[in-house]
Amino acid sequence: MVKIGYSPIYKYNLPDGHRFPMEKYTLLPQQLMYENTVNEDAFFSPVPLSIEQLGSTHSQEYLNKLETLTLSRKEIRDIGFPVTKALIERGKHIAGATYQCAKFALDYGCALNIAGGTHHSFRDRGEGFCVFNDFAIAAHLILEQQIVRKILIIDLDVHQGNGTARIFQNNNKVFTFSMHGARNYPLRKETSDLDIHLPDKTQDNYYLMTLETTLEPLIEKVRPDIIFYLSGVDILESDKLGRLSVTKEGCKKRDEQVFGLCQKFEIPVAVSMGGGYSEKLADIIDAHANTYRVAIDHYGI
Repeated sequence: MVKIGYSPIYKYNLPDGHRFPMEKYTLLPQQLMYENTVNEDAFFSPVPLSIEQLGSTHSQEYLNKLETLTLSRKEIRDIGFPVTKALIERGKHIAGATYQCAKFALDYGCALNIAGGTHHSFRDRGEGFCVFNDFAIAAHLILEQQIVRKILIIDLDVHQGNGTARIFQNNNKVFTFSMHGARNYPLRKETSDLDIHLPDKTQDNYYLMTLETTLEPLIEKVRPDIIFYLSGVDILESDKLGRLSVTKEGCKKRDEQVFGLCQKFEIPVAVSMGGGYSEKLADIIDAHANTYRVAIDHYGI
């Protein structure tokens, strides 16, 4: 059984001229229901996290600045969105959904968040369209509750999960793996437990072979109780920010590798969508929808 976190608040209203594809957060669940991949019963409405829960990962100073809207101009510029109460509330819902996905995954095997994958957020600041680090928060909360003992984060967004890497750099209960474009944002990379830096124009064969030879031995080594999977579709050749050359079919095969190994090793998996910036919105929706189609093939409705 697959559970999916979604809230209308995910589609944040940006100023005119801002090209971040917020529409995908509304269109993706509509597409999944239109094609009968899932029905309404698969969705749950996330409960926003409290300041105390967010404080499991983020500094009190940073949280105070967000709550009082007193970030500096540079801090706002680094996030990339106008910082408003609505944006902060959106972030609380997204992080709440990922936390609930982790718990649903432990019960049902797999759960996915229509948004999330905010891996550029650090303990004391946001970056790259990321306010709160949803994977880090969810991981800290379930570790604190002693629900699990070991977590593996598989970050396959085209951008390195720099915030996640920094947050967990001295935490042996969370293993961070990021496979990303070598020359892509962020310019200054952090150090994950395992980083694979892919060259520009990487195509399907090299991408999938690299993942295949890496992932199964890694899971056997780490032996996690749960996997957090960031399934960004900005690896596509059509992506405006990606620099790689993976096809939509190659991206789908990537998801099949990840879900297949999670099932093989009987490890629950919580998924967040991450980035996708293709010129055609339909390409973004279809590529993200493939992740859900593959999940349903493996786990059922």
